[in-house]
This record gives sequence, C-alpha cells and structure tokens, in this order.
Amino acid sequence: MKREYYLILIIFLLLLIYILIPNKKGEEEKETIEKRAVFISYIELGNNLRGKNEDTMKDTIDKMLDNAQDFGFNMILLQVRSFSDAIYYSDIFPSSRSVVNVEGDVLPFDILKYFIKKAHKRDLEIHAWINPYRISNNTDTSIISRTNPAYDLLDTGDVEIVDSKGIYYNPASSKVESLILDGIKEIITNYDVDGIHFDDYFYPASNTIDEKEFIKAKEKDESLTLQKFRLNTITSLIKKTYDLIKSYDKNILFGISPDGNIENNYNSNYVDTRTFATKKGYIDYLMPQVYYGFLNSTKPFEKTVKSWNSLITIDIDLIPALAFYKTGNIDNYAKEGMNEWIEYNNIIAREVMLSRDLSNYKGFAIFRYDSIFGNNLTETSFIEKENLKNILS
Repeated sequence: MKREYYLILIIFLLLLIYILIPNKKGEEEKETIEKRAVFISYIELGNNLRGKNEDTMKDTIDKMLDNAQDFGFNMILLQVRSFSDAIYYSDIFPSSRSVVNVEGDVLPFDILKYFIKKAHKRDLEIHAWINPYRISNNTDTSIISRTNPAYDLLDTGDVEIVDSKGIYYNPASSKVESLILDGIKEIITNYDVDGIHFDDYFYPASNTIDEKEFIKAKEKDESLTLQKFRLNTITSLIKKTYDLIKSYDKNILFGISPDGNIENNYNSNYVDTRTFATKKGYIDYLMPQVYYGFLNSTKPFEKTVKSWNSLITIDIDLIPALAFYKTGNIDNYAKEGMNEWIEYNNIIAREVMLSRDLSNYKGFAIFRYDSIFGNNLTETSFIEKENLKNILS
C-alpha cells in the first residue's frame, strides 16, 4: 500500500512539472520577441488622412496597419500629439492640424481609439508618441487655436517664440510640466495604449526660454550651471512621467528616442541619457536615433550603436531607431560616407543583424512609415525594403 502511495505521488509530481515547465518556457519566449517598430508621424497622418471623409480615413488606417503587419512589424509609434494638440478626444488639447484642416476643428472620429482597436486585432502594439514642448514649427501664432493651452500662455514666460525655429513651451515652467503630465494621464486613463513615447524634441534652441527659472535656482546654488539646470529639468519630467504611468498600470511602457549622438543630448537637448541607462525608475526602453550609415565619418553606425549598448547597465531595453528615410539619398552630414545610402541597398538589414548581437538589444524601429510604404521610393529603397523584409520573415 505504501509503495502504491509513493507511486501515485511521483506520477502527480511529474504531471505538475509537465504542466508548469511549458508555461514558464512560453513566458520566456514571449518576453524575448523582437520589437519591430515603425514610426507613424504627423506627416504620415497629414499625407494619408487629412481632407478625407470618415470612411476613407478608416479604410486608410486599416491599410496602413495591414502594411505594417504584413511586413513583419509588431509595434507602432503613433504621433498622437505633435504640436500641443491631439488626434483623440481631449479635454486639454485641441484637434491636431495633422488630421483636420484647422486646429481645433471637430475630429470626424476618435482616431487614436480607432488605431488602437484595429492595431490590437492585428497583434500590433500602439505606443502614444508625444512631443512634450513643441507648439509649432514656425513662428506664426495665428494658427494656434483659442482652445490650445498654449494660446493663453503666449505672452508669458511659459511659452517662447524662437526665431527661425518655432514656438515652444518653457521646459522649466512648473505650469508646463503639470500640463504635460495631465495630458499623459488623460491618455493612459482613457485609452488602451501599450506605451508612452517621447522623441528627441526636448529643449528648443534658445538661451532665454528658461532664464527666469535658472536665475532663481542659481540663487540657491551658486555652482549650478545652465547645463546642469536643464538636465535636471528634463530628468524631473522623465521621472514624474515614469512614476505616473507605473502608478496607473505597470504594464504600460515608457520610452524615449534621444539624439543618436550621445554628447548632443548633454550639450543641446539636455537629456541625461547616462542616468536613464544606469539608474532604475526612469524608462523601460531606450530608442536612440542611430541615423547613421556604416561609412559615416563622424558617427559610424557600428561604433555608435555599440556605445549606446555599453551605456546600459540596468534592465532596460535597447531598441535602435534606424534611418530608412535616408535610403537612396545623399547624406550630407556623413562627410566621406555621404554617398553610402545611394551606393548600397542593404544598410538597414545589416544594421538590424549587427544590432541583434548586442547584449541589451530587444528590437529596432524604422523612421518612418512613408519612407518604407510611401509612393516616392527610389529603386535603392525598393531593394533595401526587400532586404529588410527577408530578414524578418
């Protein structure tokens, strides 16, 4: 009897192991799926949606998502707020000029909600891409609607018109920081997004936008430099954004896509990428814009992407953003490598394959949708596109 008891116990334990081990393996496989992202910017939204009726807009969105899915992408970085505006129903920001003719016009439907619904049916993640500080690409204030929170701040220190650059919120303004956080809260509580994403538009090219706040901060710390003050300002927003998202839903990811040149982030954009890559509690993924070819004389791709990989010492994902838009074109900033994107048609595919060997690599992102699915692809771009698709199949 005792022998039969032990036999039954052993069989039970074996069954338990059989049940549990496959589940654990399945979870590990799920966690290691390569992120294959594509940016859909306000430019694509304008080119493909603006001026069309609701049915045509929805059909177009369906086609865009079909293209992404069929190609092998599994993640969409959708620009939901490019200029202090929204492609969704918002109580804070007006409708976006990327999808309506005049900022503040009534949206034909909730475009973000539709994107999410249709993307999730295709097993595509949707990350809501936000430009925190940019209000306009030009200095014409007449295009800013009265319902835009920037409108009432035009003659205050919270907004600055930057010559030849555009109109921007003051990153050092506490009022602006609260506005941005309220906007993020509105998205994550009302929409089933998989992530929140910031790109490289942080501090605008201005030496005066935060002058008042810097002087006040320097009174408390005479050793404080403008660079350190601005780095602290952006770090504050990143930290508060991360904490806000995780307090609501730990499964929603937060990532940033900084300038591919690490030093530019410290000298002009004021983004402390080293802190985010080495200390927990800031971001879930780092998506540097490594928009360089292999022959770029200043920033060759291989050396640059390896530098980003080496920067990371904690458990965050490295997802390099790659410049498909350069295929078939001259790269005037690459010096001796300026013709590389014309002479070679497998650069992006090679960059993905090289990146896959990096210790922190979790995927890649393509900038941007129209450069790979648009109507103006060059012969080189067509071949580059096929080469990339072949390594994703």
